[in-house]
Amino acid sequence: MYLEELREYCLSKKGVEECFPFGEDTFVYKVMGKMFLLTGINSNPLEMNVKCDPDKAIELRENFPCVQPGYHMSKKHWNTITCDGSVSQKQLLQWVDDSYNLVVDSLPKKLKAELESF
Repeated sequence: MYLEELREYCLSKKGVEECFPFGEDTFVYKVMGKMFLLTGINSNPLEMNVKCDPDKAIELRENFPCVQPGYHMSKKHWNTITCDGSVSQKQLLQWVDDSYNLVVDSLPKKLKAELESF
C-alpha cells in the first residue's frame, strides 16, 4: 500500500479530516475530531498507527509480525502496522475500517447524529 492510496481511502470516509498536529511530516486522520489513524509521510515501508480493541490488538500482534504495539501511543489501544507486503491490501484496509468504526462507536450521540448528516 502507498501513502496516497491510504490518504484517499481515509478521506473518502464520512466525517474525516486530515490534519498535522504533530508536525508537517505526520498525517493524522480524525473522524468528528477524534483520531483514528496516523502515518509518517517519510516512512518506507509505509507504517500506520490504528486504534484497536485491546483484546484484538494482542491477537493481531501474536498472529501478524507486521503488527506491533503502537509507536508513541497507548500500547493497549493502538497498533503500528508496517505495510511490508506480508498481508493483503484488503486486510490493511479492514484494519483502517476497524479503527474508524471503533472511534465512531465511541462518539457521543450528538456527534453520531451530526456524522449521519454528512
